[in-house]
Amino acid sequence: MLVDEIIIQIEAGNGGDGKASFRREKFVPKGGPDGGDGGNGGGVIIRGVEDITSLNKFRFKKEFKAENGEQGENKKKSGANGKDLVLTVPAGTVIKDIGTEEAWEIVRVGEEILIAEGGKGGRGNWHFRSATNQTPTEFEYGTYGRKRELLLELRLIADIGFIGFPSVGKSSLLNELISVGAKVAPYHFTTLEPNLGVMDGIILADLPGLIEGASEGKGLGIKFLRHIRRTKALVHCIGADSKNPLKDYEDIRKELSDYDKELLLKPELILITKSDLVSPQDLEKIKDKLKKTKRDILPVSIYDYDQIQAVKERLEKLA
Repeated sequence: MLVDEIIIQIEAGNGGDGKASFRREKFVPKGGPDGGDGGNGGGVIIRGVEDITSLNKFRFKKEFKAENGEQGENKKKSGANGKDLVLTVPAGTVIKDIGTEEAWEIVRVGEEILIAEGGKGGRGNWHFRSATNQTPTEFEYGTYGRKRELLLELRLIADIGFIGFPSVGKSSLLNELISVGAKVAPYHFTTLEPNLGVMDGIILADLPGLIEGASEGKGLGIKFLRHIRRTKALVHCIGADSKNPLKDYEDIRKELSDYDKELLLKPELILITKSDLVSPQDLEKIKDKLKKTKRDILPVSIYDYDQIQAVKERLEKLA
């Protein structure tokens, strides 16, 4: 199961308290103040990684805290700083603070964001010495680290997204193009999560099958459409066995428009999948109907090597 949306609680480390102490040695019975400063608390850092399943680890553990800074010591020694806590998320993750509505985005692998700063260590009493007060007992407490409740939302970053109604053969086609080993079966909603693969440096995503009302949350709904927003181009897969291929295309476009009209501006390619299921004459009739879309149209069968190669060449141009 791919987790692509999760809420977690994070807390940066607290700063260590300063120390109130005085120098006491064999021949210095009444030395001055020598309390050291407390260490700073560790921060919480979010780092982007390539693994799109890296949000899965948050399913059962949802609370995370960085280390606290240590208390100051005598002889003006500062306490150790707390270690930063690094949490990894897939590149393409949007991070939202539920309380403040602040938002960040991890776009690249290796990118880091300091999402919560650690508390500051308090000052020891040697800072408070003066000509009139040579034995101060005053010191500062460390401050608290930042707490946040975060919504982590994965929006896949792919060059090309394959979209279409359930059971139009997207996963089977992707298997042929990039051999990702996507699960394939003759029933609806086999693809319950996106499958990613790379074809000659182009990232392809087989996205969950669309149904009418997806923009309103029906079926896989928003989960499906959210991932489409990040793709550079779209491939509409329409089965050759469809009773009304043009209506299928128009219905998909309507769901895209209802969710985000900007999706309609992406470059598109229409693939007539399962072309081996119909005669050449019927295939031409389907192409004629789809010409009204004014999009590039290609037939494809996973059993036809030449058609697969033609699709590969067209995808390279599309990306």
